[in-house]
Amino acid sequence: MNIGNVLKHPNMLMAAIWARIGGNVSDETYLKWRYRFIFGKKLNLENPKGFNEKINWLKIYNRNPLYPKIVDKATAKDYVRPIIGDEKIIPTYGVWDNFDEIDFNKLPNQFVLKSTNGGGGSGVVICKDKATFDKEKARQRLENSMNVNWKFEREWVYRDVKPRLIAEKYMANDDGSDLVDWKIFCFNGEPKVLFYASDRYTKGEPLKFDWYDMNLKHLPIKSHGIPQANKELKMFPEWEEMKETARKLSQGFPHVRVDLYLINHKVYFGELTFFHDGGVVALEPEEWEYTLGSWIDLPEKIVEK
Repeated sequence: MNIGNVLKHPNMLMAAIWARIGGNVSDETYLKWRYRFIFGKKLNLENPKGFNEKINWLKIYNRNPLYPKIVDKATAKDYVRPIIGDEKIIPTYGVWDNFDEIDFNKLPNQFVLKSTNGGGGSGVVICKDKATFDKEKARQRLENSMNVNWKFEREWVYRDVKPRLIAEKYMANDDGSDLVDWKIFCFNGEPKVLFYASDRYTKGEPLKFDWYDMNLKHLPIKSHGIPQANKELKMFPEWEEMKETARKLSQGFPHVRVDLYLINHKVYFGELTFFHDGGVVALEPEEWEYTLGSWIDLPEKIVEK
């Protein structure tokens, strides 16, 4: 747990304690308690309105059996390839059950290692030069990511994802600029909001989060207490292609975040995320909780038998 977040949001500490002692309770009971600890109010599952309320509803009642395949970083490529084409898929060098199976002699000098069940940057290791690559540090980071307990967030989709490791081609912009995460929030198959993460790997710079509408107009949304870059985004030729890619990949889902990369003016698939921030990070100002929440039309319940 990030100690800084705990100090800013002490209720998260109570949620973490509950995660330790509440492992055997139902998802519904667990998420109700966790939501109350973090937000200080009841989780309304009968008539949810807010974005985070609906994310938690979807965790409990939208048990689409396709989801585990889609969030697995290896099998997700098989799912999206026939939808968006092979040219948008970052090449894979190999997939292994554990770190010791990796034959580094067969990998190129530069590559990226990821845990197939890991989330965010915690399960990613970048190698820019094998001669200086710290394998033991990489092992520790990746094995920690592989062993993340899905019960803490109750994101059931990861329960059925076999923890493995995947090596991908190292991708970089020719001009040396950092890669940017283009996270497009889609609602019922329609892209609505862009979540733009920058300076993730810029030395000496803090990570920044910005939100934009589909015309790339900056929105006053904040989350995590993370600063904004307040960068003006101008229209560019690939933006329509990115929106159309997100639209294609989000069909049939009440809500999904489609993560894409734009590398040397080409669009690439990143991942699909169904429960942004685990449904426990408030959007500010609060009105945006209800704006984004209003865009999620909850489907018929799909529960496990």
